[in-house]
Amino acid sequence: MRISELKERKIVRRATRNFDFEGKRIYNEFEYDLPYKTIYINNERDRLFAKIIDMIPCFLIFLFIFKEPAFFSLIFSILCVIISGTISENLFGTTLGKKIFKIRVIDDFGNDPNFFKSFMRNLLCLANFFPVFTDYTSSIHDSLRVEGMHMNFSMHLNNKLCKTHTVKEYQFWEIKKLLDQDILKQKNL
Repeated sequence: MRISELKERKIVRRATRNFDFEGKRIYNEFEYDLPYKTIYINNERDRLFAKIIDMIPCFLIFLFIFKEPAFFSLIFSILCVIISGTISENLFGTTLGKKIFKIRVIDDFGNDPNFFKSFMRNLLCLANFFPVFTDYTSSIHDSLRVEGMHMNFSMHLNNKLCKTHTVKEYQFWEIKKLLDQDILKQKNL
């Protein structure tokens, strides 16, 4: 069983136009089997800051110990993070920055990614740093209307192409439990 095949049963309550004898609205309940969501709120922000945390030690080493200019220190630190991230994700499923944010990288079977997948993910993270700009308007009241531009980083390309998932640690154990239940169901059939 794969994570991409996992389903979650959701019950949705929808209001009807009818009321009971006490005047309370009557709701219809519908059950759906929806794909399991591995994406969580602030996923992209956490992953961006985790990558920056991974880069800071390498950047400082090249800047102060090797006396490289800031631009070259940045380039060298990106290369170091790609290599160290590949090794760390392959062995532990996480990096220093991801550990701080309690994030873990797993493949579609719920295991730590192999070396090649991890390398491809970390190489593709360079393409993830292109920002996506969106316009927004927030209106708390009609008199307080704030308009502006919001910048997001799309951090899903590497997961999509490599068939991996970036999940919170609590989700990791939940996913493992769901995968184990599905394996037991298949054996009993």
